[in-house]
Amino acid sequence: MQSDSFDAIVVGGGLVGAAIAWGLQRQGLPTVLLDEGDVAFRASRGTFGLVWVQSKGLGAPWYQRWTRASAGAWPELAAALRTATGTDVGLRQPGGVHLCLSDNEMADRAARMARMQVEAGNAGYEYRMIEAPELREMLPGLGPDVVGASWTPYDGHASPLRLLHALHAAFVQAGGAYVPNIKAEDGHAAPHDFAVTAAGRRFAAPRIVLAAGLGNAGLAPRFGLAAPVRPQRGQVLVTERAAEVLPMPTTTVRQTQEGSLMMGDSMEEVGFDLRQDPAVMRQIADRAVLSFPWIGRLNIVRAWSALRVMAPDGLPIYDQSARFTGAFTANCHSGVTLAGAHALLLAPMIAAGALDPMLDPFTAARFDVRAAS
Repeated sequence: MQSDSFDAIVVGGGLVGAAIAWGLQRQGLPTVLLDEGDVAFRASRGTFGLVWVQSKGLGAPWYQRWTRASAGAWPELAAALRTATGTDVGLRQPGGVHLCLSDNEMADRAARMARMQVEAGNAGYEYRMIEAPELREMLPGLGPDVVGASWTPYDGHASPLRLLHALHAAFVQAGGAYVPNIKAEDGHAAPHDFAVTAAGRRFAAPRIVLAAGLGNAGLAPRFGLAAPVRPQRGQVLVTERAAEVLPMPTTTVRQTQEGSLMMGDSMEEVGFDLRQDPAVMRQIADRAVLSFPWIGRLNIVRAWSALRVMAPDGLPIYDQSARFTGAFTANCHSGVTLAGAHALLLAPMIAAGALDPMLDPFTAARFDVRAAS
């Protein structure tokens, strides 16, 4: 059996794993990235593409801070990837809005945003509730059913496919070993001594990062970790290119660099079912047309579904093994938003050998009822 040694193994070649692997390689650690490929339930191929802060972290200010930090790191990430690969990942951060289609939605949203500002404490949380007349000046073509919106300056969007391509290309260009179409079949774990066997090859390293999305649920226990994640389906509709320009993204509609409109935001608890549901697609389209009636003149050219990686409380899980020092896991449903943090903040922690205490609230131990009792 062929055996290769590295300073770090990253299992999972989606947005989370690729960002961490590139970050480790940038830290000077020879890293191998094991990628099962599109036969996996890869969330990266179905993500909406938002770099989004304003809806993250209600009741969990540590998540709000982590998301804010990632959004703040995104310009550096985009610039570094462009320098390394020549790829424009399409980052635009003009701020973003969450549209409200009724007075009740507006009141609920205002209460949510006010609570998040209070929970932010000294870190601050800038937002505005914008009434319809002013909002129509910001967003031409807004529908009459829109009564207002919440706005924050932190939000934006990017191209998920260009981001994934750029992360892979930058990783290889930096000297990383990318091994595609390979599934981790067996693993050896001891403190600072890990090995993964796959397709007749053995990969060894003193560090291992499990970033295999839904696959982490089965992998994590082998390395003294836990990843209680479940699938949550989301569906996306894409229109033909439009002449109209949407100047900033919303929670449910954004315009790509190429001019097409993406519509989404469904959250469906259907297990590993990747089929599309026409009723849900209709709800997505209806809300988009109520928000911007001109979208109704466009043809739908593509539609797909994908599975988010969800913990029981919906927050990320970042952990390090107490039993096998050097083993880490990263699980989240916001691979685009958190790419900046994964590459530029989390990877240096892993390279140094320990997670910063700021990530303590994200441990999977929070789900251990015995420990909490």
